[in-house]
Amino acid sequence: MKKFQFVLAALLLVGMLVSGCGGGEVECTDEWGCAQIAKGQTVKIAYVGPMTGDYSAFGIDMSRGSEIAVQNKPEIKGFKVELLKEDTQGSPEQGAAVANKLAADPQVVAISGHTFSGSTEAAIPIYEKAGIVMVSASATNPPLTKLGSQVFNRVCFTDDMQADFASKYVFNALGKKSVAVMHDGGAYGKGLADMFAEDITKLGGSVVASEAITPGETDYSAPLAAIAAKKPELIYYGGYSAEAAVLVNQLAGAGMAGIPLFGCDGTYGEDYLSLTGKNSEGSYSTNVPIPASDAFTTFRTTYQSQFGDEQGKLSPFSPHSHDSTAVLLAAIDKVAKVQGGTLVIPRKALAAEVRATKGFQGLTGTLTCSSTGECAAPSVVFMVVQDGKWVEGPGQ
Repeated sequence: MKKFQFVLAALLLVGMLVSGCGGGEVECTDEWGCAQIAKGQTVKIAYVGPMTGDYSAFGIDMSRGSEIAVQNKPEIKGFKVELLKEDTQGSPEQGAAVANKLAADPQVVAISGHTFSGSTEAAIPIYEKAGIVMVSASATNPPLTKLGSQVFNRVCFTDDMQADFASKYVFNALGKKSVAVMHDGGAYGKGLADMFAEDITKLGGSVVASEAITPGETDYSAPLAAIAAKKPELIYYGGYSAEAAVLVNQLAGAGMAGIPLFGCDGTYGEDYLSLTGKNSEGSYSTNVPIPASDAFTTFRTTYQSQFGDEQGKLSPFSPHSHDSTAVLLAAIDKVAKVQGGTLVIPRKALAAEVRATKGFQGLTGTLTCSSTGECAAPSVVFMVVQDGKWVEGPGQ
């Protein structure tokens, strides 16, 4: 009798799983399984990035871009889309923890993120195992699309492109031949700094010093003193605005007043200016300009009216985050089917649909994904601080 009751209970459980827990009969033949959204439930998309801590300006800004994308497409075949916002604080460890949390939720369909390369690298194998597709707006470390992942994609340019353009600009336009390199030791910052050093050396420049710093500290006088002894014409920095601000604030004290700090897309934004004041005059960063369009004008207007900040103030990446989310939503809409009152989203088919994106009209340009998930339509402009504002640098 007990054996019969056990078998009956097992059959009932299987029946519930097949029927979508009472939402009608559901068929799923996808190799990775299907997300099953019952009536009254939501299609969960997660933005993942640093919402608190030193790098929160990036996460707040980019989550807003994703939020606007969801507002523009709030439903998939009659089922409401819900945007989750998960905080990594910018760290790989927290990135992995968030990925495990999201992978355990069967209603999570896709990830807009992660934001930083280190956090992204830690999360990719977790989402790969769970069959959850992801599109990052800002994880630029080149090797990320060379890992053989079927779920990872990005709509941003890569650091090897940025390093190449930056080295040519520093060497040719600014005429700086003797440079020092600094970085924060992370996958993004160190990788970018190493590539810049290699590229400018190939051009005929000289890297006279290279120093790593520990993120989160407030005193970098020791590595700056080591660099000052080598008398560079320029310091190239790979990392983010919080540490870049500390460095530029301490340049004069290290005897390097007037030596420009040349940052990257991780240092560009109003946050850097607010942390440095007059000390930032003459420092450089990378910006990725957004092509003019009616859609981008509407996005900027919506952003400012809804959040009270001018778009671009916190970081340059909210349009990219909009596009990463919009690409995901468009792909979900194509592969999702309603069966017996349940929305069924095949996970492997969804990942393939995202990877097959072609000619998608985003805010950042026309997006077409390669076979490895490179989907960007990039261009790069180098910005310099003049009179407390970012302006386009000379010689471009």
